[in-house]
Amino acid sequence: MSRPEHTRTLSTNLVGGSGHRVLDGKLGIVTGGSRGIGAATCENLASKGCSLIINYTSDNSAEKTQKFAEQLQTNYGVRCLPVQADMGSEKGPAHIVNTALNYFAHPKTRKLQIDVVINNAGVASKTPLEDCDCEEFARLYNVNVRGPMLLMKAVMPYLPHDRSGRVVNVSSVSSALGFEEDGMYGGTKAALEAMTRTWARELSERCTVNAVNPGPVATDMYGATSKEFQQKMSYWTKNTPLAAIRPDVDRQDLVENAEIAGGRPGYDHEVAGVIAMLCTPDSAWCTGSTVCANGGFKFST
Repeated sequence: MSRPEHTRTLSTNLVGGSGHRVLDGKLGIVTGGSRGIGAATCENLASKGCSLIINYTSDNSAEKTQKFAEQLQTNYGVRCLPVQADMGSEKGPAHIVNTALNYFAHPKTRKLQIDVVINNAGVASKTPLEDCDCEEFARLYNVNVRGPMLLMKAVMPYLPHDRSGRVVNVSSVSSALGFEEDGMYGGTKAALEAMTRTWARELSERCTVNAVNPGPVATDMYGATSKEFQQKMSYWTKNTPLAAIRPDVDRQDLVENAEIAGGRPGYDHEVAGVIAMLCTPDSAWCTGSTVCANGGFKFST
């Protein structure tokens, strides 16, 4: 899963002021961790010393996720466990935590602490109001809303008790900007942000809880969108300060498509950097917030 040089996450700021990796000894869960923002987040957290449970859904992702976990272990000296589970099922989230308990818990005391939770797994679709139906509504809300809720419920017994835990929910600018055909998808992300604020209060002695809201990101999902979709988004992208294309820096395919798209989407590692920042000790005074990780596609208010 190598990336072009300009997209790699390694940098000198992976260490704290005392010279050690800031998440050494921590354990985290990343849902949807086999690709895109999830994989970039896994790499960033691992580079900071965090061991990981990497969740994926599809049988087709099993081999890739296993190799990715092995690569992170080799590169960063952490422990990584791939766990297949459907975040849209009722039992999938608990299965992730139960598997972590069997793998990471102390063999005698069964003590386990989960320090970081990244609710990243999500599904999306564009559906005009007249075509909305209960089946698609359930698919979106089961993965994007119920899944994080059930995972947090399963994780609660294993969160720290000293406010050192970190939860980051991956939302979207769609929660606030009212894009056409996003009534159901945007609604799931608005719900996730609402839960973020509530959990920040309920879990205040255990962990901080924040959300991030990416705009368009150069992942497989974005690559599969139509030129018509990108053209519609271009009016927003043109007003995004950090989306201005840099021909000598940015990916060639994004440079070539910039006239249609209005600029470039974010890179997965750029969003992952904001997520990981919210997992460090430096973020201890930030909770209940939706932090904009979209290059200025949407400003916070």
